[in-house]
Amino acid sequence: MTDQKIPRATAKRLPIYYRYLNILLDADKTRVSSTELSDAVKVDSATIRRDFSYFGALGKRGYGYDVESLVKFFKKILNQDRLTNVGLIGVGNLGHALLNFNFHQDGNVRISAAFDVNEELANTIQSGVPIYPMTDLRKQLEEQQIQVAILTVPADVAQEVTNDAVAGGVKGILNFTPLRITVPKDVRVQNVDLTNELQTLIYFLEHYNHKD
Repeated sequence: MTDQKIPRATAKRLPIYYRYLNILLDADKTRVSSTELSDAVKVDSATIRRDFSYFGALGKRGYGYDVESLVKFFKKILNQDRLTNVGLIGVGNLGHALLNFNFHQDGNVRISAAFDVNEELANTIQSGVPIYPMTDLRKQLEEQQIQVAILTVPADVAQEVTNDAVAGGVKGILNFTPLRITVPKDVRVQNVDLTNELQTLIYFLEHYNHKD
């Protein structure tokens, strides 16, 4: 495999491939074609072959792809062979839902620390995760070497909290706030705007789902 950068769209599809390949492996299936994979993950086979081509020769013409080999390959690519600790910043309604979601059932990701300004939540354990006061954010991120954070705080404090998280060593943020936060060039942000996604879905339903 080369060290070339792959397209962002391809990177977003890799976990989808990995999840389905694990299902095939659990079902004792030894090989899969790009057409079969396409039917399962709803990505056209040409796109799948192009995505895989960025990593070299992963399959053989006339044979398809070896399921076990692909699982091992993507496990390494996606860092699923090691545990990634994540910090949850903001334990409101959405934060509580994320705490209750068991990330490590689907991969080697877990929320290992959470932070909130609510004094009744601070210094408690919620869903097996310790909740720290927001004043301890930078210190705990540094001490626990947490480099990935989920941001679920109110928009009016999102940038300030982001600054503290980055100062604590965070390099990747999954941002659930409507604010487009500003970060240094070496920090990656993935924005998740649930309202925007819902509005987009409704738009497509109304404009592209009508029968002729």
